[in-house]
Amino acid sequence: MPVVTFRTSGAGNCVRVADLPYVYIRTEAGGAVLPASCPHRGGPLNLSVPDAAGRRLVCPWHERGTSLGRLRRQVPAVRSGDTVTAVLPGPAGTTVELCHLPLSPALAAGA
Repeated sequence: MPVVTFRTSGAGNCVRVADLPYVYIRTEAGGAVLPASCPHRGGPLNLSVPDAAGRRLVCPWHERGTSLGRLRRQVPAVRSGDTVTAVLPGPAGTTVELCHLPLSPALAAGA
């Protein structure tokens, strides 16, 4: 499993592991590293917004909610200042690439 350190915002706020993007988000419930693709149809979860209860992220493509708690449990991560270190899924030697993805204002709060 790759262990990767990347930025919480701005350039380098995303890491791709075997072509799957992950970003650091921050909501009222706290911060987490999440897959940036909706598990339902691959929509851009980095542009999603939390539902009224703050328990689900609503995909901008099809308005389906995905459990924020379930997404948080997928990637162990620790934030330190403006970087985050995460243990991402994939075998050792998996291709890892730093990149940038925009975040919705609701997911960038406090990042």
